[in-house]
Amino acid sequence: MATFELQDELQNILDVESYNFEHERDFTSEDPHDFLEAAVEAVAESSSAIQDSEVFGVYRSFMKHSNQVPPSLMTKLLDSLLSGLSGELDATLRDVETRDQTEYMEHKPTLEIYAFLLHWFVTAAEKVKVCEDDEPPPVAKPKRGRGGKAGGKATTKTAASKKASENWSWEDQMPNTLSTIAKVLAKLQTQRMWTSTERDTFIGSLTKPAHHIMESEQLMKSQTIKAAVVKVLCLAVKQHSQAMALQISIIQFLTFYEHLSEPLAEFLNELRGNYDYPQLGDEVVREIAAKSFSATDSKGPRSYGKFLVRYAELCPRSVLKQLSLLLEQLDSESYPMRQSVIEVVGSLITHLASTEQDSDTAEPKQIQKQIANLFNLLLERVLDNSSYVRSKVFAVLAKLVHIKEYKFPKQRLSITSTAVSALDDKNASVRKASASLLVQLLLTHPYIIHGGELDREVWENEYKTAVAELSQIEGLIGKVVEAEQDQEENGEEETKGKKRSKRSKKVKSEDSMQVDEGEDDGDDDDEDPDAGDTEEDEPANMSVDEDGEEADGTPKKRKAKRNKLQPRKSQLDVNALEQEQAALGQLDEKKVDKLRMQKKFCSDALTFIDEIENAMEPMCKLLGSKNKAEVLEVMEFFKVAHEYSFESAKEGVKRMLHLIWSKDNEASTSTAEDGVQVKGIRQRLLETYRILYFQPIPGPDGLIDKKAEVNRITKNLIERTYGATLAELTSLEEMMRIMMEERQIDDEIITRLWAVYSKERMLPKPQRRGAIMILGMLAVARKSIVTEKVEVLLKMGLGPLGRADPILARYTCIALQRLGGSAKKVKGSLVDKTQRIEINSAIFAKLKRMILHPMRNKEWFGMAEQIIDAVYALAEHPEIFCNEVIKELTVKAFNRPKKSPVPEGQESAEKQPDSENDPDSVESEDQAGDTTINEADVTMMDATQSTQATQDDGQDKDVGDAFELSQLLFVVGHVAIKHIVFLELVEREWKRQKDETQAAEKKAMSNQKSGKDKETDELDQVAGNAEDEIGDRIANVRETELLYGEGSLLALYGPMIVHICGSPHKFKNKTLRAAAILAFSKFLCVSSTFCDEHHRLLFKILETSRDANIRSNVVIALGDVAVSFNTIIDENSNELYKGLSDKDFVVKKNTLMVLTHLILNGMIKVKGQLGEMAKCVEDPEPRIADLAKLFFGELSTKENAIYNNLPDVISHLSTGEHAVDEEKFQSTLKYIFSFIEKEKQAESIVDKLCQRFRLSEDPRQWRDIAYCLSLLPFKSERSVKKLIEGLQFYRDKLHEPVVYDRFAEILQKARANKSKDKPDSELDEFEKILQEHKLQGQEDEALQKRVEGKKAAAKKKAAKRATRSKKATAPAPDDDDMYDD
Repeated sequence: MATFELQDELQNILDVESYNFEHERDFTSEDPHDFLEAAVEAVAESSSAIQDSEVFGVYRSFMKHSNQVPPSLMTKLLDSLLSGLSGELDATLRDVETRDQTEYMEHKPTLEIYAFLLHWFVTAAEKVKVCEDDEPPPVAKPKRGRGGKAGGKATTKTAASKKASENWSWEDQMPNTLSTIAKVLAKLQTQRMWTSTERDTFIGSLTKPAHHIMESEQLMKSQTIKAAVVKVLCLAVKQHSQAMALQISIIQFLTFYEHLSEPLAEFLNELRGNYDYPQLGDEVVREIAAKSFSATDSKGPRSYGKFLVRYAELCPRSVLKQLSLLLEQLDSESYPMRQSVIEVVGSLITHLASTEQDSDTAEPKQIQKQIANLFNLLLERVLDNSSYVRSKVFAVLAKLVHIKEYKFPKQRLSITSTAVSALDDKNASVRKASASLLVQLLLTHPYIIHGGELDREVWENEYKTAVAELSQIEGLIGKVVEAEQDQEENGEEETKGKKRSKRSKKVKSEDSMQVDEGEDDGDDDDEDPDAGDTEEDEPANMSVDEDGEEADGTPKKRKAKRNKLQPRKSQLDVNALEQEQAALGQLDEKKVDKLRMQKKFCSDALTFIDEIENAMEPMCKLLGSKNKAEVLEVMEFFKVAHEYSFESAKEGVKRMLHLIWSKDNEASTSTAEDGVQVKGIRQRLLETYRILYFQPIPGPDGLIDKKAEVNRITKNLIERTYGATLAELTSLEEMMRIMMEERQIDDEIITRLWAVYSKERMLPKPQRRGAIMILGMLAVARKSIVTEKVEVLLKMGLGPLGRADPILARYTCIALQRLGGSAKKVKGSLVDKTQRIEINSAIFAKLKRMILHPMRNKEWFGMAEQIIDAVYALAEHPEIFCNEVIKELTVKAFNRPKKSPVPEGQESAEKQPDSENDPDSVESEDQAGDTTINEADVTMMDATQSTQATQDDGQDKDVGDAFELSQLLFVVGHVAIKHIVFLELVEREWKRQKDETQAAEKKAMSNQKSGKDKETDELDQVAGNAEDEIGDRIANVRETELLYGEGSLLALYGPMIVHICGSPHKFKNKTLRAAAILAFSKFLCVSSTFCDEHHRLLFKILETSRDANIRSNVVIALGDVAVSFNTIIDENSNELYKGLSDKDFVVKKNTLMVLTHLILNGMIKVKGQLGEMAKCVEDPEPRIADLAKLFFGELSTKENAIYNNLPDVISHLSTGEHAVDEEKFQSTLKYIFSFIEKEKQAESIVDKLCQRFRLSEDPRQWRDIAYCLSLLPFKSERSVKKLIEGLQFYRDKLHEPVVYDRFAEILQKARANKSKDKPDSELDEFEKILQEHKLQGQEDEALQKRVEGKKAAAKKKAAKRATRSKKATAPAPDDDDMYDD
């Protein structure tokens, strides 16, 4: 064969189609089995036979036409190559041992041919056709022992080999191929046979299969293949000097194949560990560190970053050496690269922390310094401009605090402070990561003394104890030292005493962190033991000097006296030494050090507690986040903080309760960052509450004391009601309903709740109230809870205890309402599942006695409301009950018995027993939990106030009946509104009965002949008319009979209520006015006639009332009236918007909520007043601003709602009496314009705003319009075209600098959104026109100023000239003229 040049052959196969060679076989005319058999036999006989041109031609032919070769032949070909290569390797090694250069150099071309064929085989194998009908490979006659054994096995497994041949794949052959290559690389001494260039070519050809395999992500997932590839590469580097070539390959792999990041890191780790060659890894890290990436690069930096992270985990020492170079990537524009460097730093800290534990004495200080520097690097990146990087910092820190061997005490506090600060980050993922870090900091905190709990009060006591003991010891030693020093001082006792005192305090407070009140108290305790340091105590230790000082206070005499007493100094030293030795003998140096460490430990714990406490408020805000993962992390934080005894965590757990209304109650399909499926918010909330309050806790022995756990869970349930607002109680009720439906509340707990409620002995009021609240909530899901205990309810809640505690009676009535069932009404359905009770039942007798019981307590109104609600919910004829109650209350209010004149002293004596016998005659003192009722009655409780103070003003005629009249009016008003609801139920029942009748008649008709179809149709028509008749009849009752009927009881009170509401100067009692206005509001909802006649009085009260509670109630009432009769209120809606400018927060909030409800539900039309709602977006009160943003967010979901009202909003906020300042205008409009997303809307707004320039003369309006234009996205060419077309309207305004700047911003946006294939010529021309008009406008303005200046100067000159001319023309004064006639 001609000379074989490996490099040339490798170049030739780059273009296989044009590669021609000697003895090329034709697969179309020849059978490949025949000539392959001969070639394989030749190579089997002698591995050097591959040099024969015919044999080599066969192998090359198979490679070139591999797409036509059956798989079985390719298997045989590969086996032949590998066995031939192995045989040639053995022969080469034998000749190398003889050290005859001429002999072993003869093997060089043979080895190159084998390397060349393996190199080519990699690409050829991918083209092999797979044929199911392929025959098994022919079994060659074995020439060697091993071959014989293989042949023998093959003959017995023909079926298996056939199946294997049919399923042949290159992947199955890879391990054996790579193993053979590794064998060659391990044994062959290439430096003795090849020059450096030739060797590189040979080794590159031999390792080509490994490189090709690495490019496949699927193949690299096989651990066997990956290990074989790594071994080949390691041998090539270690024994054949391929480090430089492989370094280039590694960089290329990382650039184009992201899946190789971690395998290459593992390869370099293997090379460093098992082959003792760390240089390549160092060079690769250095090269990566020197690279620069742009912000648009994504794949490259991500791949490099993964490599660095994995390599730092495996070889932290190597990366630590190159850290100074890697840190330069923190300034890279590519955030994935910065992320990876942060992870690398985290791995290095982990490595250093583990190293410190194993190191000797001198090294730890250096390691600690390195750790501190690395932590500082991490904390600095919290300020990175990329949210991904900031999130990664907190994720890395969360991993670091989990290291068990090292707690990082010095860095933990700064990490905590940084995490708390990040809770205010704008990005949700950063806030989530910081919340997660805080959870991990709590779970891994090192301050474990009292079971790991972090109760601040406990730690404060520990700190004070340590400070007191330490100061006592230090003070004792300090006195001895001071006594000796003071004798040697010369006239500087006072100065030295102060310095020592300061120094002592400084020592005591060193290393202490910021501690609140606890540390201050500790410092106070330090002062007493250190009193020996002050100058007052010094004379006591120096009685002789004191005598001398009293005799002569001058310094000279004092010095002389001291010299005179010098001989006694030795005696003083001995005494001092004895005292010091005695003191030191009593002390243990280890104990002092322990106390100092304890003080520092407690100080750090208090600082950590304070930092976590600072996180509570922002965490509470994050519970309202729209990001689900963030909310779940915050919930976890509050759960963990509660378990560690943080008092303020209870507030967060309580606020979590509102998340029960979240809609994602099922497990979400979304996954967290770690790929784990996350639970729904509602499901997590139930789980959290179950863990914190309702899950049994095993005792120390691991067993559960069931009775104790039932008591504990019952107590927890009751405590959830303490101090709860109406919203919290509503959310708690929903939670209790769900838990009851899921059978998570044990029957024994319910039994225990009833035991608490029905206990005869005196209990704290909130406890008994809480029990019935929880029972009422549970009864929503299971009615039998209350049906079985009606007697208990009547006896306890409506008996003497209820009369003494109206709040208890109120919640008892709520529980009684569950007797009727809690099935929700289905819209459109006529079915009513409510169960009603006869009016003569004992329940209603008790309720009547309760509501009529004499009671002068503001809580009576809430109780009365629930009594009436219970009657209308349960009674078949509630009007009978209400008639009797109203009549009796009327008699009480207007038919009071006349009092006989009684002496003043006797009168007071007679009143006292009444007040003692009646616990409700004066306002009872509220206990914990009573505040819930103030919130429970939204319309009344805030408005009603005690009349107790007004009873002392002497106006017996007014005040005597005011409270009872208030009770009467409250009941009348509430009965009116409840009767409307009852009439609706009556109408539905009539329609249901009619519907059943119709159904029965239809069924009967269907059995008759089909010839009566016409009659059936007529019957259907009659049925429809009957339903309409029922509705009209009920509406007529409501409209004309309730408030205007001759026999109507309510009709008697309408004029009286109107009179009281309209006479504020006559009826001044606050309770009476509140009750009257509330009743008046409810009357307005009954009849449109009454509403039309008197609704203006309600607006007048809203305008003139000074009581914020009344104004707030009126706003809510107007919302109710608008729902009933929207046309009447719609005409006066301007009055309703005035509440948005009310000074009182509650009034403004209620007005905003009412308007939100009315507008979003279409109850009233928006007529240009939306600007007032827009003002609230930037309200100083965050709750108002949040409500306003919620309103606009919901309004944006309605088609074109914001777009249609946008011009009015701009006008309202920019001009006129309602205008706001420019800064507020811009922030408000920026938020509102964020809802303009449709391009057509943007185009239309551009046109409208441009035309506004024409009608405006005020520069402020120009600036506002230009700002609004700059808020539009200008994504389409049509928007830009509209802007250019409107040039004539604003060209004369461009001289205003702000206006021109806004148009410059618009141009920048237009260029950014423009298609890349379109030129900028149009925009450039437009920019040039803008500049021209700007300059022209500036010139015109300057000219106008000059003209005006010249006119002013001319006027001034003319005035002066006229003055001079007048003086010149005036005649000289003539003395005789004064005598002329």
